[in-house]
Amino acid sequence: MNKITALLDEITEVIKNIGTLTESLQTVSNLLNEIKNTEISKKSTVHTSESTGNSKVYSLEDVRGVLAKKSQSGLTSEVREIIVKCDGNKLSEIDPCHYEEIIKDAEALKNE
Repeated sequence: MNKITALLDEITEVIKNIGTLTESLQTVSNLLNEIKNTEISKKSTVHTSESTGNSKVYSLEDVRGVLAKKSQSGLTSEVREIIVKCDGNKLSEIDPCHYEEIIKDAEALKNE
């Protein structure tokens, strides 16, 4: 009986350690996701156009807002063409250096 009791005690300790390890891994995962989101946020907010000398900074949210208005006014296929032209299937895939170009192209769209 003593060997069984000792074995059960060891198994219980292993299970506790696995639980602790799981919590630690979840903490690490959460921190890595925060770092990733911070880097993505930085990329999407600090973009200026070197080619035009314009100092206007556009964020992903700015671009999304302009494109959403154009799409709602019946220009969905044209909005899609702008995104594809900038090498993306969806807006979140677009390199932020194209944001100014996207906004200019979208603003040039006319509802026919």
